[in-house]
Amino acid sequence: MNKTPGFYIVIAAICLSIGLVSFGFILKGTALDVKAMERSVQVKGLAEREVSADTVIWPLQFSDADNNLEKVVSRVEQKNDAVIAFLKLHGFDDDEISTGSQSIIDKQAREYANENQKFRYLVRSNIIVYSSAPDKVQNALSKVSQLAKQNIAVVQDSYETKVEYIFTTLNDIKPAMVQEATEKAREVANKFAKDSNSKLGKIKTARQGQFSITNRDSNTPHIKKVRVVTSVEYYLSD
Repeated sequence: MNKTPGFYIVIAAICLSIGLVSFGFILKGTALDVKAMERSVQVKGLAEREVSADTVIWPLQFSDADNNLEKVVSRVEQKNDAVIAFLKLHGFDDDEISTGSQSIIDKQAREYANENQKFRYLVRSNIIVYSSAPDKVQNALSKVSQLAKQNIAVVQDSYETKVEYIFTTLNDIKPAMVQEATEKAREVANKFAKDSNSKLGKIKTARQGQFSITNRDSNTPHIKKVRVVTSVEYYLSD
């Protein structure tokens, strides 16, 4: 029997339809497999440590006043020498001590000067200790009132004279802390997988948070709390 061209077109159409249906099943199966692979859980891991500050900046500030500028400047210079001598007595070396800025205020030169002011000139001096021995600073701080016996009133309760304790060796503990935070994140992920009757797979994504360094509390600024949080996403499987 002779087959017309239309017959072959019908056969081709049927084959094409079967192929498309089969291809659709393949795509559906692949899509389901990909979707199953994308099951995941995102967890966080925290690592904290308490460390001691290894650097300290201690500004010592005092003032003196007089109506004679030359006399008050001379007295301030003598007091500078006395403060430096006090610091050396408590174990500080020359390279740990520096003389900061010295300001002179002429109260009568102000636009709204008070005529009843007792002294015309006010001189403020700053001496800065920069040391890698916070324990020496703490010891000297506890005895700084001894300078009052030499008529030197060191300011201790202002923002400008706040003692600053610094932890500078963060890079030494970073790797271990990141590892600890990642391990804790995995512990949480394992528990989640167990509770959901799943198995924990490989890491999908991981992000290391910023390290933060804060004072443990307001009374012990020389003790720091170092903290980091890592975010990890794991694949899950049945």
